[in-house]
Amino acid sequence: MNKYQTIFDKQKAYFNTDATKSYEWRIDQLNRMQRMLLENVQALRDAVGKDFKSSFAEQVFETDAVVGIAEYTKSQLQEWMQPAEAPVPKFLADTGHKGMVYREPYGVTLILGPFNGPLLLLLHPAITAIAAGNPVILTTSNALPESGGLLQSLIPSYFEEESVAVVAGGREAITELLKLPFDFIFFTGSTGVGKIVARAAAENLTPVLLELGGQNPLIVDQTADIADAARKAVWGATAWGGQWCTSPGYAYVHESIAEAFTQEAKKALREMYGDNPKNSPDYSRIINAKEVRRMVDLIDPAKVIAGGDYDEDAHYFAPTIVYPVSWNDKIMEDEVFGPVLPILTYKETSEVVANIKKRPKPLAAFIFSSNQANIDFLLHTLSFGGGAVNQVNIHLYILSMPFGGVGSSGIGNYYGKSGFESLTHAKSILHGPSGKSIEHLIPPYTQEKIAGLNQWFLY
Repeated sequence: MNKYQTIFDKQKAYFNTDATKSYEWRIDQLNRMQRMLLENVQALRDAVGKDFKSSFAEQVFETDAVVGIAEYTKSQLQEWMQPAEAPVPKFLADTGHKGMVYREPYGVTLILGPFNGPLLLLLHPAITAIAAGNPVILTTSNALPESGGLLQSLIPSYFEEESVAVVAGGREAITELLKLPFDFIFFTGSTGVGKIVARAAAENLTPVLLELGGQNPLIVDQTADIADAARKAVWGATAWGGQWCTSPGYAYVHESIAEAFTQEAKKALREMYGDNPKNSPDYSRIINAKEVRRMVDLIDPAKVIAGGDYDEDAHYFAPTIVYPVSWNDKIMEDEVFGPVLPILTYKETSEVVANIKKRPKPLAAFIFSSNQANIDFLLHTLSFGGGAVNQVNIHLYILSMPFGGVGSSGIGNYYGKSGFESLTHAKSILHGPSGKSIEHLIPPYTQEKIAGLNQWFLY
C-alpha cells in the first residue's frame, strides 16, 4: 500500500463532508497559518538562515511575506467566494432566466515545494489552495534539513491532518505521492521535473499548476538610464544568491553603451556587497556544494570581470559578472540559477528578438529603455510569463497581478484572485423559472420555432 494513502484518504473523506467549502473553515486555516509563523518567527528565520539564506533581509522576507499574503487573502476572501452573475441572451433574461458562476474547490491538493523559497514558495501556494477550499498535502524539499524539519514539526501542531498535512520530500516520496489520484497538483521547480509531474497528473486527468523557470532576458537599449539599469540588473541577478525563478539570466545590452554598463555593474556590485561579499550580511549562500561546482563549470574564467571566487565547503559563490559573453558560451546553454550576470551585446533590436524567440519562453523579462515605441514593440513581440519595464523582479511582490509562466516556464497563474480562480472550478449554472419552457427548443419544430433559435445569440 502507498505509504501516503492514509493521509490522502483522510483528507478525501473530510473534503467530501463539505466542511472545507465554508468561509469559516478557510478563515480558520489562514488564521492558523499566521499564528504558526508569528509564534515561531525567530526559529523559522534561523532555520532558513542555516539552510542557505544567510542574508537577514531574506530571512525576514520569508516569514513576513507569508503573513502578509495570508492577511491580504483574508481581506478579499468573502468577495472572491461570492457567485458571479453572467449575462444571458436577451430572450432568456426576458423570460426570467439568470446565469451564475460558482467557484467550487477541486479537492485534495498536493503542493510540491522547492528549495529556493523555503517558506514563501511552499506556504503561499498553501494559502491559495486553502482559500479556495481545498485540503492540502505539502512536501518540503529534502535540500532544506533545517526549515523543512521545523515545518514538519510545526504544521501538525497547528493544523488537523485532514486539513493540512506535511511530508518530507525527495525523489522517492514524490514518486509515491504522484501515484495518488489528487484533485489538483501545484508544483514549483525546474522544467524537467515539471514535465514528470505533468505526466503523472495526466494518468488521473488531474489539473496542474506549474511554476517553472527559464533564461530570463534583461534588455538594455541605448536610451536607458545606464547606472539605474546596471544597479537593478546586478541586484536582480544576485538577490537570493541568484536562486530565484525570475532572476535575470543575462543582460542583453546595446553595444553603444556596453562598456559603460559593465563599469556601472561592477560599481553596483561593490556598493551592495563590499570588497568581500563572503562577509556581507546581505548576501546568501548557494544551496549546496554540488550547485557551487555546477556554476564553476559554467563560467569561462577569462571572461570574469567581477567575482568568480567560491568556497565549496561554505556553499559560497561570489556575485559574478561575466563579459563579453556570446550565445556560444556554455553559460548561455540553460538557466544559470545562481548569482551570475552574463552580459551580451547587440546592434539591432531585431537581433534581440530573433535570438530570444529561438529559445524556450522564459518566466520573466525586463526591459530598460526610455523609448516607448521600443518598449511597446518588445512587449508585443516577446512571449514570457511576466516582468517589468525599468525595474526587475519586484513584479512578483504584487498580489493583484497574476503570476505564472508560459510554455516551458509554466502552466497557470496564482497570486490573489487569479490564484483563487486557478485552484477552483468555475461551475456555471443557469437558473430558470419553474413551469416555463422555451418552446422553440422543443419538438415538433416549425419554421417559426427554428427562426426563434436565432434569438439565442442576441444579448
